[in-house]
Amino acid sequence: MPELPEVETIRRGLVELTRGFRIVKVEELHARVRKSSSLSPIRAIEGARILDLHRRGKFLWFELDRPEVLVAHLGMSGQFLINLPDRPRAKHVRASFQLSKGLRKREIIFNDQRTFGWLSVEEAIDGVPTSAAHIALDPFDPEFNRTKTVTEFLKRNMPIKSALLNQEIMSGVGNIYADESLWCAKVHPKLRTSSMSRGQIGRVLDSSIKVMREAMAMGGTSFDDMYIHVNGESGFFEQSLSAYGRTGEPCPRCGTAIERIIVGQRSSHFCPRCQR
Repeated sequence: MPELPEVETIRRGLVELTRGFRIVKVEELHARVRKSSSLSPIRAIEGARILDLHRRGKFLWFELDRPEVLVAHLGMSGQFLINLPDRPRAKHVRASFQLSKGLRKREIIFNDQRTFGWLSVEEAIDGVPTSAAHIALDPFDPEFNRTKTVTEFLKRNMPIKSALLNQEIMSGVGNIYADESLWCAKVHPKLRTSSMSRGQIGRVLDSSIKVMREAMAMGGTSFDDMYIHVNGESGFFEQSLSAYGRTGEPCPRCGTAIERIIVGQRSSHFCPRCQR
């Protein structure tokens, strides 16, 4: 599923394409596109002007010129795409947004093959929508507190891989970037947080920031067309992966074959020599 680098790449693309535009028409084209707890049908935001785009972890929301916000979670395969007349229309369009700004008009669509993504009209408290209120800050949030987050990791007694995936400790890291962060930090995915030192936890956090920053610079990771940019292009970080999905391939650092194990019901890829 899209993780922080992919969602941030999408956010940046949407900012360029939609900020300042007015939403003139909304179509819900699939029964499950709207989250059941949405305050209203998505078409209730017709007439609103888009002021900005925000993100926390994997949650994305449109700030409007009204109290409500439009929230999106991409799930496994959700995509925001600009509909271009010279390209075939996407095959799994779940919602459509007709936008206008003066004489400029464009259509943004929400495409989702597996239908685990959703849209929702919600209230925002201190600028954060209801559905994201329980989500911890991610490492790129200006208010992210590294010291406090390290302490939160140390309070837990779970494998560090599972802790990295816990969005209530630190948000944004999914399976791909957890494996890459632990490889970068030379930490075994099954090492329990309660047995780790503050320095080890800090090294894992710093590695996750480094890995995700590099991924954002390359437009995220695209294994297939489940994740593509707003303009339809793919991300290229897959070419830089060191552990994730590399079972049996040589570790880029020591040459030992990368192994795959299960940690907390999730596949984990690591180097048995570097990550002891």
